[in-house]
Amino acid sequence: MAHIRQELMAPVSAIVGYCEMLCDEAHGRSDEVVSDLGRINASALQLYELSGRLLDKESSVALLDGAELDSAQSTIRHDLRTPLNAIKGYSEMLIEDALDPALVADLSKLLDETTLLLNRLESIVDFSRIDRTAMEAMPEAEASTMVAHLETVIRPLSESIRRKAMPGHLLVVDDNESNRELLSRRLHREGHSVEIARDGYEALAAMDRQAFDLVLLDLMMPGLSGIEVLDRIKVRPELAGIPVIMVSALHEMEMIVRCIEAGADDYLPKPVNATLLSVRVDALLERKQAQDRERSYLKQIEEEKRTSGRLLLNILPPEIVKRMSDGELQIADRFEDVTILFSDVVGFTAMSSEIAAHTLVDGLNQLFSAFDEETKRFGIEKIKTIGDAYMAAAGLPEPRADHAEVSLRFARALMEATRKIGSVDGHALNIRIGLHSGPVVAGIIGSHKFAYDVWGDTVNVASRMESHGVPGRIHLSAETARRLAGRFPLESRGLITIKGKGELETFLLAEGA
Repeated sequence: MAHIRQELMAPVSAIVGYCEMLCDEAHGRSDEVVSDLGRINASALQLYELSGRLLDKESSVALLDGAELDSAQSTIRHDLRTPLNAIKGYSEMLIEDALDPALVADLSKLLDETTLLLNRLESIVDFSRIDRTAMEAMPEAEASTMVAHLETVIRPLSESIRRKAMPGHLLVVDDNESNRELLSRRLHREGHSVEIARDGYEALAAMDRQAFDLVLLDLMMPGLSGIEVLDRIKVRPELAGIPVIMVSALHEMEMIVRCIEAGADDYLPKPVNATLLSVRVDALLERKQAQDRERSYLKQIEEEKRTSGRLLLNILPPEIVKRMSDGELQIADRFEDVTILFSDVVGFTAMSSEIAAHTLVDGLNQLFSAFDEETKRFGIEKIKTIGDAYMAAAGLPEPRADHAEVSLRFARALMEATRKIGSVDGHALNIRIGLHSGPVVAGIIGSHKFAYDVWGDTVNVASRMESHGVPGRIHLSAETARRLAGRFPLESRGLITIKGKGELETFLLAEGA
């Protein structure tokens, strides 16, 4: 009985599908046509019910108990031919009278399927042709767990059910042309774009060429079975996220479970109920589109995090950014020996009163951008700009023994960069630079606009070295000079009075050095 039902279900599914399609599209036709289509559909439902009954345990026992096999075969063939002959007869009459080419085309396909099944009925319902060994090996429980009945009354979707998903790009995979066409047409009517594949190999090739939002996959196909295609889809990362609905005339629970275990998102029995198909496809598309949106949002968040990271790296040292990313809330460190540098544009106040604002800002940006490039080259940490002043430090946040030497080399590079720029709107550029070495405290301040800053007497003295310096020269404190240990030619300025510090010995880097 299981064998016979399996042989019947493919053509019966096609017949029921065409009948449902014809009834769905019957609106606006004459009452006589609608009535005949209703009779055809009723016969199709009767045919489906009879086919399903062949696996119903009680019905099968009642049919076979005490009956000769030949008699049982005759009964089955007679019961099946009755609705088939009705479908064939009404279809032929409608084709003769129909004027609508589309109706004639659909009725002709229905008639072809019906005629084909009638011609095959003798061989299908033939107990003597069934492999006895296979039948004996089939567990009785397996057949008894098959679903014998599927709701076949097609109702319009309730007004309360609203499509939530956007139409998708779908792939229908089935080796039966009628099944492919029925599914494709139904899905097209739902607003989806649909591609078709005749077997598993075509399906995989299609998925390599283009992206799909959902796949409807026939279980039983020549070559690659639906399960094999499903396995290949799920092992490929670029395809694994595509929802897959298995479609089959096999109703055994074990097979359904196997499909779900292999990664199928749903399982639809043939003939496919149009309402159920619509709801299941819509639900899976909604889920996939939500997942796609989530991935898009996560991608945007990651990009924003990278952008934020790049922005933080523009204003904070990489080591500090890492500590903040690791969750350190308060960052404050003491460094026992660093060198602080200040530079200042000579005569900037007078220049700003004579040059247009945008020209002045553009010139200052060009100068400080050149300074920024030198900080990267020498591994110096830019601290901040204050008006026309530029502040940098060596030896923090990562300590380094050569902080005084690298600061002096950096200072010479700033002088050279200034000479290359030359002037702004005809006004010659010139800078003073001051250096001082000693202990400082450094850390993060601010909660919305972060700043890495440095505090301590060393900072104040470095600022005084710049303000008491000489235009176009590099002015050093004795502390910085001592750390250079004679590696650069220096000129002593003797003792000079430094505001807030009294008399201090200072030095200038020799000209041309």
